Amino acid sequence: MPNITWVVVADSSRARIFKAESAHGPLQELASLAHPEGRLHAHELTSDLPGRAFDSSGLGGRHAMEQNIDPKENEALKFARQVAGHLENGQSDNQFARLVLVAAPKFLGHLRQNLSDRVVALVSQEIDKNLVQQSAEDIRRHLPERL
Repeated sequence: MPNITWVVVADSSRARIFKAESAHGPLQELASLAHPEGRLHAHELTSDLPGRAFDSSGLGGRHAMEQNIDPKENEALKFARQVAGHLENGQSDNQFARLVLVAAPKFLGHLRQNLSDRVVALVSQEIDKNLVQQSAEDIRRHLPERL
């Protein structure tokens, strides 16, 4: 297996994957994944209002049915699964030996939930910051000197 570190920088709508070929080396962008739905507002993700239901007591009351999960949260979970799948493929192909995760705090949790044990075993560091809009050089400055 090559001595390559992948650095994943992500939020709920975009993920960028970089590689560092040496412990002190610069980052080179390998891939960018986009999930435009992650930028939409909750009302743009739902097609209509919640359904209506009658009370079971038979008194004729009606109320709106609640959705189980927030639409934005659902989109973030979908994207976390997509990013985790990409990392799983990279791990299966032995493309990296170590993994650094840099993500907005909530998305970092979603990502963690969806990583396989094999990929988790390669995570050397997690940074809970949203740096997805930063340049590769700026992202590298937020990482330890030695990856």
